[in-house]
Amino acid sequence: MNATAQESSMDTPRHQKYQRLIDYCKNLPPLPTAVVHPCDRSSLTGAIEAAQMRLIAPILVGPRERIEAAAREAGLSIADYPLMDAPFSEAAAELAVQLVREGRAEGLMKGSLHTDELMRAVVKKDSGLRTGRRVSHCFVMDVPGHPDPLIITDAAVNIAPTLEDKIDIVQNAIDLAHAMTLPEVRVAVLSAMETVNPKVPSTLEAAALCKMMDRHQLSGAVIDGPLALDNAINPEAARIKGIESPVAGRANVLVVPDLEAGNMLAKSLSFLAGADAAGIVLGARVPVILTSRADSVVTRLASCAVATLVAKARRESGKTMG
Repeated sequence: MNATAQESSMDTPRHQKYQRLIDYCKNLPPLPTAVVHPCDRSSLTGAIEAAQMRLIAPILVGPRERIEAAAREAGLSIADYPLMDAPFSEAAAELAVQLVREGRAEGLMKGSLHTDELMRAVVKKDSGLRTGRRVSHCFVMDVPGHPDPLIITDAAVNIAPTLEDKIDIVQNAIDLAHAMTLPEVRVAVLSAMETVNPKVPSTLEAAALCKMMDRHQLSGAVIDGPLALDNAINPEAARIKGIESPVAGRANVLVVPDLEAGNMLAKSLSFLAGADAAGIVLGARVPVILTSRADSVVTRLASCAVATLVAKARRESGKTMG
């Protein structure tokens, strides 16, 4: 990055991209959301703050006594919010999924339970929220100094996705980008290099995904790959490598080879670049908001805003996009 680019990056206010999402959603109806097992201070506070911002209309699902105790500890009033009693975390997840199936909730929000407990209920074959799409996770990253939000997928659900899995992972991310009203969706399929190498499977999968877009097996974006991270997001790096494409240097969706790579990329941006990571799961009947105890308030609110936009796009299209 040259000196001018560095100076301009330092001028970009932190959370500006998240704030735009939150402000946009203030004009939308709050999303009826089953908040699953909000039995600690951080998860319950996040849900109530989102409700006070009119991003979600929470239905608290979990052990009544523990939720009420968490509310007292945090100094929160939960009298205005429905509370559905469920004895333990797995039962809370199943009851929350049932609320979606009954049409009483249009979103799920993770509380103080393990992600796999929640997702087991979501993907259960007969009683869950499966669709024709594979479920996948997206981080919406607010990176200081970077002009646009970065969508990274999949860093939390699919451990070692096959090419078939990646078709859905990519399409879920494209649909998310459209729900966020990004003016152009530019997908970079990442690898360690920007040339196709038969010895590196991720480069072959990247090339196949690009051809699938040409053949309309994927839609709604421009795509390129394989691309290394530098020439996916940095125009100067792409220029030096002689890569000419509408994506190189300008990607706003990054598709990683596997969960390990995605997790390390997202955490590197968070802990070395000061980025925030809003998390959402797509591909089920409704969006699933995944939050972490370490998330800032604005990150929790941004996750809720993203889910609200996904649900809005789903209603308008008549499709189940997650």
